[in-house]
Order: sequence, then structure tokens, then C-alpha cells
Amino acid sequence: MKPAPFDYAAPASVGEAVALLDDPDRDTIVLAGGQSLLPMLHMRLARPELVVDLGRIPGLAGISERDGTLVFGAMTTKGAIERSALVRRRQPLLHAATQLVGHPQIRNRGTVGGSMAQADPAAEYPAVAVAMDAWMRTQGPRGERAIAAADFFVMSLTTALAPDELLIEVGIPALSEEAGWAFTELSRRRGDYAMAGTAVTVRLDADARFSDVRIVVSGVGSVPTRMAPAEEMLRGEHPDAALYHRAGDAVRDAIRDPLVDIHASGDYRRHLAGVLAERGIADAVARATPQTGTS
Repeated sequence: MKPAPFDYAAPASVGEAVALLDDPDRDTIVLAGGQSLLPMLHMRLARPELVVDLGRIPGLAGISERDGTLVFGAMTTKGAIERSALVRRRQPLLHAATQLVGHPQIRNRGTVGGSMAQADPAAEYPAVAVAMDAWMRTQGPRGERAIAAADFFVMSLTTALAPDELLIEVGIPALSEEAGWAFTELSRRRGDYAMAGTAVTVRLDADARFSDVRIVVSGVGSVPTRMAPAEEMLRGEHPDAALYHRAGDAVRDAIRDPLVDIHASGDYRRHLAGVLAERGIADAVARATPQTGTS
């Protein structure tokens, strides 16, 4: 199937792009890497009147570090993130998640901003963003604002972005050297969207007890969600396999209304989330180094 007819614009600045979006009488959609949008256009799941291509706007791509946070221009490709030595060293959770995204061709075109703005429940980047307390910087007719990842993802394919706003930057705090991390997921075929996934980070105190734990489940609910009961269960405890198993059960118990589709039932997704959380915690602990100077 071919897309329905639409007009096309390729603005040369963020201001021009925002001005094009600032038209309540016209159905406008933004094109970043196109890895999600183009299939939607071809299947006519999206029928915009105007497509605004961000590809010719200078300065929207790039990776830098500011005060312990890795900052990504919204048009930075996942391929660039995968190849970045800075990301591999300072944010290995994001690097590991990137390697699970689709195939090399998709990573070379898909963008960090596009993934966040698309807000697919099974996508890897939103899960990392929630686990790491990331932020999104947007620009619209009323100026700029920063939105915490926990507030950015509203529901499946829906974010806190206003119709006339652009996502400009994504900030993801770096992981400390002693932190452990793991990104695990299961899909039917390599490159498919996962039926369930988990992003886990842990820190151990000087007594090798859990001092901080983040467990985020993706692909199971409408948004990536932190598993607070499982996190609380682990804090202050010594790592062991029985504890990981109980945490996996706590993850399953916390999932009330799992997604159901042709790929997996709700019960299967709930089961997977617990299994992947258990594995993720074990892998993260194996990468963690107990902190020094604390008791």
C-alpha cells in the first residue's frame, strides 16, 4: 500500500519547524529517522496533511557530556550511539539496549528523539530513560521546557509533547563506575519488538548490600514502569539467588493489566517480565562493585 497524499516541508531551523507545527487547522506530523513513521504512512495508519522533515536542521545531532549527564541531540542516530566510545564507557546500559534495537540498517536511520517521541511500549530507549531518570528538552511557540522521563511517557504511542512542540535533546545521567546494570528482553526473532524487557541498575554498599535498585519493565504495559515493590524488597539485603527469585515474583504480582496481542498473551508477558527481572538483577549484581567509604 502507498501513503495517502500529503504535503512535505524540510525546514532549515528549529524555529521554522515549530512554526509549521503551530497550525491547529492542519494535521502535521514530524519525520525524524522514519523507521516508525514510514511503515505507518504506507499502511495508512497515519494520514497527515503535512510531513515536517527534521533532517536538514543543523545542530540537532550529537553526543556530549554535561555535568555527569550524556546529552543527545534528538536527531542522533542509534548507530552513532552504538559506535560511541563515550556511551560505551559512561552509559553501558544505553549501549547494551541500543544493540538490541532492530538491525544495523534500522539503527543507522532511527534516532533517539524519534524513539522517545514514538513511545512504543516495547521500545528499548524509553525503558532506559525511565530507569535512569532521563529528561527531554522540548521547544515550542511558548519556548523551551524540560520534561522528566517519568512524566514524558503518558500511554502507548502518546507522550507529554504538545502538538506544536519538538523534542530537541535527551539527557541521560551517566552510570557510576561501581554501578551494575543489565538490559534483557525476549523477542520471537532477532530484531523484532520484544514481548517483554527489563532495564536494571544496582548499587551495592560497602557491606555488599543493595543500596539502590532500579527495575523497569517494558513491553508489558502501556508505558515502561518501575517495579517499586521489587526494588524495595531488595534494598538493604545481601544478593542471593533466592532473593532474585522473590523479586521476580514481586514483579509479576505488580503487573495488573498486561498487554495482549497476537504475539503473546497477558499471562505469558507477566511471566516473562518476572523471569527477565530475575536474570537482569543477577547480571547487574555481577557487574557491580561494592562502594567504599560507607558502612
